[in-house]
Amino acid sequence: MGFLFGSESMALKLLLLLLVISVATADEDVFIGVNIGTALSEMPHPTQVVALLKAQQIRHVRLYDADRAMLVALANTGIKVIISVPNDQILGIGQSNSTAANWVSQNVVAHYPATNITAISVGSEVLTALPNAAKILVSALKYIHSALVASNLDSQIKVSTPLSSSIILDSFPPSQAFFNRSLNPVLVPMLSFLQSTGSFLMLNVYPYYDYMQSNGVIALDYALLNPLQANKEAVDSNTLLHYSNVFDAVVDAAYYAMAFLNFTNVPVVVTESGWPSKGDSNEPDATLDNANTYNSNLIRHVLNKTGTPKRPGLAVSTFIYELYNEDTKPGPVSEKNWGLFDANGTPIYILRLTGSGAVLANDTTNQTFCTAKDGTDTKMLQAALDWACGPGKVDCSPLLQGEPCYEPDNVISHATYAFDNYYHQMGKTSAACDFNGVAAITTTDPSHGSCIFPGSLGKNGTLFNITAPSLNSTSADSSSAYNFHSSAFASIVLIHVLISCAVFL
Repeated sequence: MGFLFGSESMALKLLLLLLVISVATADEDVFIGVNIGTALSEMPHPTQVVALLKAQQIRHVRLYDADRAMLVALANTGIKVIISVPNDQILGIGQSNSTAANWVSQNVVAHYPATNITAISVGSEVLTALPNAAKILVSALKYIHSALVASNLDSQIKVSTPLSSSIILDSFPPSQAFFNRSLNPVLVPMLSFLQSTGSFLMLNVYPYYDYMQSNGVIALDYALLNPLQANKEAVDSNTLLHYSNVFDAVVDAAYYAMAFLNFTNVPVVVTESGWPSKGDSNEPDATLDNANTYNSNLIRHVLNKTGTPKRPGLAVSTFIYELYNEDTKPGPVSEKNWGLFDANGTPIYILRLTGSGAVLANDTTNQTFCTAKDGTDTKMLQAALDWACGPGKVDCSPLLQGEPCYEPDNVISHATYAFDNYYHQMGKTSAACDFNGVAAITTTDPSHGSCIFPGSLGKNGTLFNITAPSLNSTSADSSSAYNFHSSAFASIVLIHVLISCAVFL
């Protein structure tokens, strides 16, 4: 019995370790966010902006400043926020540790943790937009980080600076890519800083501009992330990797360019990417349909965790540029028309996102459901069903004998009901329909007879739904919450296995 007790004790310790790991990694799952520009003649009030974010279940945003009213409006929502040091403040911060400390005190400490600030963007494309500040950019990064350290916030809030992908030279094939060598005196210490602080490379990726400047070399479908036949994909002659879109090629080029400088463990986050919905006469491909196609394809590509040819399965979190059309921005017509919504919160176009969860799912005509996969091991399904009806807090009473969803009385049917309820409770995020790989998102309504599933239009066309968890809390977003639960579920399954093994031993 002593050995059995020791084995159970060891297993319980493993469970606790796995739970700790799951908490640590819960926030690291891939996401889609949006940039919020403010160059509108009638900028919505911050509370209206936040209401739109909630309605669209957008849980990650990037601001181009640290506007106090916006940060107050975002407080207690759980929405994760990247704030920015504007370019015109970098010179001051990069030359004065005390100036950086004051900035952090006023714009971070005053709002955190009520406002869930997760990163600070020091400028935007400074190396190309403000080259005279390049020499003090790394100092600005370090001074901001030092101020976070002094406030014990450096582990919660990362510091980085967005780079234009134009600084990557010879970007195809990606394996030959390298950064503009004249920038190495800044890039090498910058990457060293990012690596040592556990931060990430912020990269702005615009296939629209790559396409426009290619003089016909880049095909429109290749830029729009449309599916390509294998013989139309671009092939890296050195690695023989196939590239079906510009986005992946640019991201991989960034990884290869960093490796060229001996930095191989700095992750990439795409801080800007999008497509304009309107342009001048010399911008014929800035159209509503192309903007919809690109952003819909990009969101699906990221959330489906396809990854890139160099890093398959390791998707790159991406911020869409941008939330609103900015009608007062200078430049060509396209500069004013990158937004997903107008100032009234009306969609510029309806994104085609069936199967990609609830984020930015402004198409209410396409309902999605979470169902058990056919052919899945019944023991795994039963374990997932037990978890959903227990720790997952799904109301499974309709599955009891005599209730509407009892028939058919089998694990696949019952698991589908529980999975779909949980999926809708968690806001229909793609991560909420996984259950250790035994579930999948579908557009087929699994409702039957008097058993009406959440999100179903039912027999009379009335939408049945479950209210998603409120964002009015300081907790992490629902997708992160699910990642914790999913990891905990896997850990619980593992602990049962370990204890069973101990018993047999």
